Amino acid sequence: MSNQRPPTIDPTTALRWAKQLPAESPWLHEEVARRMESRLQWIARTPDRWLHWNPLRGGLQAHALLEARYPKSQAYAFQAEPKQAEVAKKVLQPRRWNPLARRPPAVVFGPPERPVQMLWANMALHMEADPLATIRQWHQSLEVDGFLMFSCLGPDTLRELRGLYAANGWGAPSHEFTDMHDWGDMLVHSGFGEPIVDMERITLTYGSPESLLAELRGLGRNLHPQRFGALRGKSWLSEFKRQMPPHLASPQEPGRLQLTFEVIYGHAFKPPPRLPVAGQSRITLEEMRQTLGAGKARPR
Repeated sequence: MSNQRPPTIDPTTALRWAKQLPAESPWLHEEVARRMESRLQWIARTPDRWLHWNPLRGGLQAHALLEARYPKSQAYAFQAEPKQAEVAKKVLQPRRWNPLARRPPAVVFGPPERPVQMLWANMALHMEADPLATIRQWHQSLEVDGFLMFSCLGPDTLRELRGLYAANGWGAPSHEFTDMHDWGDMLVHSGFGEPIVDMERITLTYGSPESLLAELRGLGRNLHPQRFGALRGKSWLSEFKRQMPPHLASPQEPGRLQLTFEVIYGHAFKPPPRLPVAGQSRITLEEMRQTLGAGKARPR
């Protein structure tokens, strides 16, 4: 298993996108989060502490769904960029919180003081230049028997737009997205156990090229290293819009444009650490505690 970044992601462009301040969580991200949240009904364990990874883009409305499902649990949020964290705080933290109240504060920003029991990461991995490093960071943030819930875009995403670009020799409209089987391999390679990865296709339709482009601008940027290296002109944009109807026409809804999004869902547990087998082995106290507690039955 290679630990290199995906071959069609430019890390500098990915970092530039990660630092941008979104106006709000994209509609598609909120919808995917709603579908992923409904899957939590099949997990019997209620986490005492859970971490929301990048809530500003992952879904601020989705955060409310998670708080409603786990009202007595302590929520944490990780937002790498300080400006993004300030915006998310204004939405997720109540204006007044009574420290004497029995309920925990709505959300605590920053790394938890100890590993959490659930890590929630919605629609983030496909924009990561080094996703394996991110998955390993998730693994370190979880306690033994804690679980990961994540979603991201898959390789069938934007297939209509890719056909339009290919027909005109315009290169790729976006970087390539990783297959769900590769995500499963990366989970195992990072120390996760019992990974379950599946996918579904969501088809969105638009009434105009302008509304379609507005949607795409909110979802991300083209991170492909061989993308067009300069600004497209007005004549190109006019031609692009002119060719959208024949290439992106919806078969079910005449007069509307269609885009396909392949959404991948992943779920995995953090198993107990494997003790090294040698004539003489040294382990930390925390590893010993986790190993001794591994015999407890896990609620499913």
